[in-house]
Amino acid sequence: MKLTKFNTKENGMLLTKRWISAAVIVLLALQAAQVLFIVHRESLTWDEDNHMFAGYMMWKTGDYGLNPEHPPLVKLLATLPLLGEKLWVPPLRGRDFKAEAYLDGRDWLARNDGASQRLVFRMRLTAGLLALGLSLVIFFAAREWFGTPAALIALTLATFDPNLLAHSALVTTDIGVSLFFLASIYAFYRYVRQPSLLRLLLTGVVAGLLLATKHSGVLLAPMLLLLIGFELLAAPKGTRARLALRLSGAFAAIVVIGVVVLWAFYGFRYAARPAGLTLSTSLAEYVTPLSHFNAAAVMAIAHLRLLPESYLIGLVDVKRMAQWYPTFIFGKNYASGQWWYFPVVILIKTTLGLLALLALTGVSILSGCLRKGRELAYLLVPGAFYLTVAMLSGMNIGARHLLPLDVMAVILAGAGLAALAASDRSWARTATWVGAALVLAHIASALAVFPNDMAYANEAWGGPKNVHNLLSDANVDWAQQLYQVKDWQDRHPGEECWFAYFAYPVIDPTVYGIRCRHLPNADTGWLGGSDLIPPEIGGNVLLSAGDLSGCEFSSSRLNPYTAFLSRKPDEWIDYGVFVYHGKFQVNQAAALSRVQNAYTLLRQGKGEEALAMAREAAAIDPEGIDAQSAHGNLAARLGQKDEARIAWQAALASAKQLEPDAQPGYVPDLEARLKKLQ
Repeated sequence: MKLTKFNTKENGMLLTKRWISAAVIVLLALQAAQVLFIVHRESLTWDEDNHMFAGYMMWKTGDYGLNPEHPPLVKLLATLPLLGEKLWVPPLRGRDFKAEAYLDGRDWLARNDGASQRLVFRMRLTAGLLALGLSLVIFFAAREWFGTPAALIALTLATFDPNLLAHSALVTTDIGVSLFFLASIYAFYRYVRQPSLLRLLLTGVVAGLLLATKHSGVLLAPMLLLLIGFELLAAPKGTRARLALRLSGAFAAIVVIGVVVLWAFYGFRYAARPAGLTLSTSLAEYVTPLSHFNAAAVMAIAHLRLLPESYLIGLVDVKRMAQWYPTFIFGKNYASGQWWYFPVVILIKTTLGLLALLALTGVSILSGCLRKGRELAYLLVPGAFYLTVAMLSGMNIGARHLLPLDVMAVILAGAGLAALAASDRSWARTATWVGAALVLAHIASALAVFPNDMAYANEAWGGPKNVHNLLSDANVDWAQQLYQVKDWQDRHPGEECWFAYFAYPVIDPTVYGIRCRHLPNADTGWLGGSDLIPPEIGGNVLLSAGDLSGCEFSSSRLNPYTAFLSRKPDEWIDYGVFVYHGKFQVNQAAALSRVQNAYTLLRQGKGEEALAMAREAAAIDPEGIDAQSAHGNLAARLGQKDEARIAWQAALASAKQLEPDAQPGYVPDLEARLKKLQ
């Protein structure tokens, strides 16, 4: 009889395990199906050709100097399917390393893949394995921390999370860094709970994978130190000294193992580029804009060869970008980051269902239903630290930088709801049903925007149709709509069109068969490619959300498409490209196109033609800072000092009308130029 009971119990447990396994498999399959559908219909996004080309060149030539802004792991993983392909490679031209990687990556894919994106799709599929790995780590971590019901809820929320889905199979670093942040914290938890050499080695290896994925991985070190502090505070007083010694040793071992793993991804070679090639800008030159302390620290690390040169260049690049990167939020341009940006992004880009579930988790904790103090600390402490650093970073690009927090949020939400469901308190039953409804609301909200998950905004903020008025960049538009723009063009045969495309010239719409004329943007300034635009254009004007917002300009006064912001689009393409019909005065865009082409002529040694072009720009847009600055610069270069003075004075007068935070980008330089003429 006892044996029969034992077998019955065992069979029940086996059946339960099978149902759990089946549920996990179904959820992973749903996730994979959504991701496959999304990326199959998306053209290249802003950074992908850069990552892809750099990864391929790492495998083929050992060149880590292309795209050193990001460590190698995702690039190497994604390009594995290409190793058997004999692909054309553009000749290196010795340009600035960013221009080299972006433009060579564009030409490399255009020549080898074209609009078919056969190779792109294979690389995306391989990168998408990281998303499936992330879902599995979410499930296993949540199950060990809070139980199987919490794990299944967390996995369900992750499966339909629009922010995670939008980036799950792109050849970029955001999903990878989210995976290895969670995996590192989970591995460290397991080591602390039950120390062993194997668990310590595993933590170090996973930490190394994190470092090799994205430079923000360095934040793991202070996170682990904070968790060690928590463990010491929670430990009985008599055991703290011994525990401190053990955890300090473990921390040191994790750092050493992690750095060794990082070096392995660079082939244990310090130099960024193989023999015979050098960086366009040396590390010593690249650190000059940083503070004396930061520059000295980087150069000391370089001198001691503690980290690879390419990795150090990337760390410096993060600091440099944060110093000047502009921000667009709530319809306004700022010259630099705003501390409140990311909290607002969370409120806009997170489903209302998940936000409410997190509030329920707070109730669950405060009421004592959820009492897992250590496990909550391993989510809340790293999460709070990560958010604080993001708020102070000065680089406000978008929700993709918060994906590690999304991961922690779904686990917390699952834990809170599962704890309420297990509680015997009278009100908890009602709260559980409310929580179940919120899970369904989360799924419904995500499916409502599918497959345009990049442009997700919750209903309280007007949904995806309004998100471009609130945020920019990868929150809305990462330039992924070229297939849909081509479909629009096919429905309007013979009609004239003008296109301000967010990723041009890094990605060329003509490769996809789009024949619109190229309107200028911030990137055609340093990479070239803008057509000469007349002051009045007619027909169809297509504006990417990123260019409509002018998110790469430090002030809305500098955005050549500001006038379109107050006009309702005649058509929407995937919430990220807006179509306007009619005739439009575009003096700023016309002037900007001439400024950019004038500098191109100057680089070609055609000084007189360049000056004539700059004069046209200033005549079209007399109050334009860039137009008058270029006019003055080129006049001074050709010895026309009086002409240069007049142009610079006009530019200075306009620059002083900018918002105070945008003026430092122009006023000091113009004043210095005028002073030299005295």
